[in-house]
Amino acid sequence: MPRTQSWGESPARTSDAQQALPTQDALPELGALPPPPPGQPVSSSQPAAAIVETDIPARLDDLPWGRFHTLVVVALGVTWILDGLEVTLAGALSGTLKDGATLGLSNSEIGRAGSAYIAGAVLGALFFGWLTDRLGRRKLFFITIAVYLTATAATALSWNFWSFALFRMLTGAGIGGEYTAINSTIQELIPARVRGWSDLAINGSFWIGAALGAAGSIVLLDPAIIDPAIGWRLAFLIGAALGLVIFVMRFWIPESPRWLMTHGQAQRADAIVAWVEHQSLPPGHGAPRARFPKVKLRMRTHTPLREVVRALLGTYRQRTFVGLSLMAAQAFFYNAIFFTYALILTDFYGVPAGRIGWFILPFAAGNFLGPLVLGRLFDTHGRRFMISLTYAVSGLLLTFTGYLFSIGLMTAETQTMAWMITFFFASAAASSAYLTVSETFPLEIRALAIAFFYAIGTGIGGVAGPWLFGTLIDTGSRPSVAAGYFLGSALMIAAGLIEWRWGVAAERKPLESVAQPLGFIE
Repeated sequence: MPRTQSWGESPARTSDAQQALPTQDALPELGALPPPPPGQPVSSSQPAAAIVETDIPARLDDLPWGRFHTLVVVALGVTWILDGLEVTLAGALSGTLKDGATLGLSNSEIGRAGSAYIAGAVLGALFFGWLTDRLGRRKLFFITIAVYLTATAATALSWNFWSFALFRMLTGAGIGGEYTAINSTIQELIPARVRGWSDLAINGSFWIGAALGAAGSIVLLDPAIIDPAIGWRLAFLIGAALGLVIFVMRFWIPESPRWLMTHGQAQRADAIVAWVEHQSLPPGHGAPRARFPKVKLRMRTHTPLREVVRALLGTYRQRTFVGLSLMAAQAFFYNAIFFTYALILTDFYGVPAGRIGWFILPFAAGNFLGPLVLGRLFDTHGRRFMISLTYAVSGLLLTFTGYLFSIGLMTAETQTMAWMITFFFASAAASSAYLTVSETFPLEIRALAIAFFYAIGTGIGGVAGPWLFGTLIDTGSRPSVAAGYFLGSALMIAAGLIEWRWGVAAERKPLESVAQPLGFIE
């Protein structure tokens, strides 16, 4: 019979003097974190066939917000800043990249390079997502940031369209892998009561990166400061430099205790949670461990792909349909419009390439403020109501904006203002799609589920979007471009209706009650 272990008898939260915390040697995953008070080392191995009864999830959700959570948000959530930086640079530089003195790309080639970035992100998400569930969150968020660093630096050395597209694809692969490793880790470390708001705020930080990219492009593409033929190359090095700083910061983040407890390392998971409690709780604060509900799980080394397929297409097929709808709609909506934003401004409004950044800054501000301002409502008013509302409002506003654009009533300034308002809601909607697919599926397949939805949704909406809009812009026809806007609007409204009908009320609930782990034992 499998051996049963109970962690209910481990040291209680009492006082610093009574609480025996593990040594740094016992917590190798904590990297360079200051060691907790001395205690007895614990073993990091556990038979994979064993059964564990643990209160780790409840203890993590009970913690007050502390320095540890802030560190997690900064060191891991900054991934979205990198993505915002990459996407914005590609968009802001598109006008310059058409210049014969640089790469001499056409509108269609710029659109295809954007699609290559998204395609790389799709493939990277699938491959690294599979590895994340097998090897652990921490190993992978180091690997994926290394891939990103190398590829974005290589982009600065591009010499023609094909090299540029290849390096953009590899950069996307790193970012796609980051999504799966990072989102699963954040979901598993942040307390349930603030999971919605913190997740939306983290996803909204994409637009901090967008602002950085826009500001950088203003300086680096100004001929009075630097030759644009060199400036566009330096622009891509911004991402590499930022990524290097992030790489170092991640040494302070431990492995996810939730992942460890299901992969034969329950004692190490318990030790990490004890360390986090020591960091987060005031001295002398504690409550009897007996009050925390426990979950009984069968531990495993990995989850077979057939079990993943059965969960996604069988047990949770309704949630799968909702997740795909949300991800595909927001991916088309965002990537189609934002990857070609600079082309709209240059081709239809005659905005010089060097001034594109000034128009991206207010657009980025609206996108960042949306999740920040609306985020708490997703925890208080509920997921279904807020997700449905933000998707529907986004679609309706883009329909109105597209109509005004098609009849020529917009200027570059009013177009930017209209998109600023539209994407205030759309940014919260898009962030909630990532929240949905990362919290409504079981622990053992969380990273691969995120990868699956990101890959399929982005493959449908993200790869086709930039290519389609690049082609529509090349026609020089406002009604043709507006037709693309109307398609994006229809997808968003439909996704909102699907969420309203079949969405999951996951607000303020532990992850294990939203979706029981596959190894759950009654």
